[in-house]
Amino acid sequence: MITRQHQIKLENALDEQAGVVLLGPRQVGKTTLAQDIAESRDAVYLDMERSADRGILQEPDLYLDEQIGRLVVIDEVQRMPDLFGAIRGQIDRRRRAGHRTGQFLLLGSASNTLLSQSSESLAGRVSYHELPPFSLVEVGNDHLSELWLRGGFPDSFLARSDRSSLTWREDFIRTYLERDIPAFGLRIPAESLRRFWTMLAHAQGSLLNASKLASGLGVSGQTIARYLDLLVDLMLVRRLPPWHANAGKRLVKSPKVYIRDSGLTHALLGLQTPESLLGHPVVGGSWEGFCIENLIAAAPRGTEASFYRSSAGAEVDLLLKLPDGSLWAIEIKRTTTLKVTPGFYKTTEELDVSERLLVYAGERDVPGEGGIRAMPLAAAMNRLAGLSTKT
Repeated sequence: MITRQHQIKLENALDEQAGVVLLGPRQVGKTTLAQDIAESRDAVYLDMERSADRGILQEPDLYLDEQIGRLVVIDEVQRMPDLFGAIRGQIDRRRRAGHRTGQFLLLGSASNTLLSQSSESLAGRVSYHELPPFSLVEVGNDHLSELWLRGGFPDSFLARSDRSSLTWREDFIRTYLERDIPAFGLRIPAESLRRFWTMLAHAQGSLLNASKLASGLGVSGQTIARYLDLLVDLMLVRRLPPWHANAGKRLVKSPKVYIRDSGLTHALLGLQTPESLLGHPVVGGSWEGFCIENLIAAAPRGTEASFYRSSAGAEVDLLLKLPDGSLWAIEIKRTTTLKVTPGFYKTTEELDVSERLLVYAGERDVPGEGGIRAMPLAAAMNRLAGLSTKT
């Protein structure tokens, strides 16, 4: 059994807040995690994908008034967006009655941005957390290659074979396109969205070129923006923004785009085995995206992620602005050499970064030239996770 590191964070959040909203794509393990938490508390669990449970909350205040003092777990809350108004009132009434913490745990398969389009805001009343797929720290460094190939969705990672894992991911993609996205009331042709998603997989880690994507699909730039916004809001794609604080430089303004789970990238490209992945042109972008997702997952809550690229070609793969204001510059290489580009040195000096890391394919944590520390991905994640325990 793999222990999710987010469980302690959620337990602490429930001890401090009246409500917690746990967001993440479908099948990422939110329900299992919530049920583990509920077992240790006086709790009731409701799933909005079950018609019987939706019926219980047709008159939400009548039911929820009887649950005061208990933790109410509501799964797939986006299926009943009208609940947010009732929950807001319940939290306010419970606070006045002295029940200020641990009242609601809400699970959603879309970002707060998408949820808030059709529901009342719970800002100031709940704490928002995102559950990503399994990370390298959770599964162990011995499973790095397996995690990279299969991705971190539990059923994909734990499948009995690479073939079974790929089949699960193919079914996952089909279900999202044909059932889950229409369930949000969004009318987007499934085949068009799949082609767009696949185009992003081929361009993993590249700068967003909306005009090229629009031309390839035969649609407008506005349609491309709508497709991308949707996949970002469903937490399936990351739009990594460019660094913008240096006004004296001509910097790239387009974001980089990554499919967040490496296993989904490989499924969209039909890559089943390690050999097929290593021989594919996307291997570098896939590795970079895999590392970026793991590093962001390990960073303290509130960390801002971006990349740096100037018009002259100077580049930093990942900049992490930590909650304390310090800036970390991270270069990612799928090699064992301890070298970075001259532009990396110059850029990090200009940005006055606190840490310079090279995440590489070697096994040792060693100092490099120019104040750079070279280390494997797991070591870099542990270093970031250590900051989280101090905040």
